[in-house]
Amino acid sequence: MITYTDSLDGITADHLRGGFFEGWGNPPTPETHLHLLQGSTHVILAMDGAQVIGYITAISDGVLSAYIPHLEVLPRYRGAGIGSELVKRMMNKLTHLYMIDLICDPNVQPFYERLGMRPYSGMIYRNYDHQSGQ
Repeated sequence: MITYTDSLDGITADHLRGGFFEGWGNPPTPETHLHLLQGSTHVILAMDGAQVIGYITAISDGVLSAYIPHLEVLPRYRGAGIGSELVKRMMNKLTHLYMIDLICDPNVQPFYERLGMRPYSGMIYRNYDHQSGQ
């Protein structure tokens, strides 16, 4: 049974092993992943027993805006609505804010559109030498 929590109590790097950051050339370690979660303003985890199988994070000023930098569901759990549920729960947490932004590739824009977001243009910079978070 899949459960959801916004608490990191008891979560260790061992709960984050199993294939997160799929496709990244230099992915963060589970230890760095845990630090990423701890440093986020808001976190929601999808759990299968004691294992984290998906997560979403947001960084917010708490007044007007939030940015959602990460949403990921482990490959073997995709297609079951877990990603949609994570987004819905995060959007509910942030509903009091004026703007909620995220950057995504065009191929996943339809997913976010189904959840009430709309395409917009933006700018990014990536420093791939620091992709692992080290």
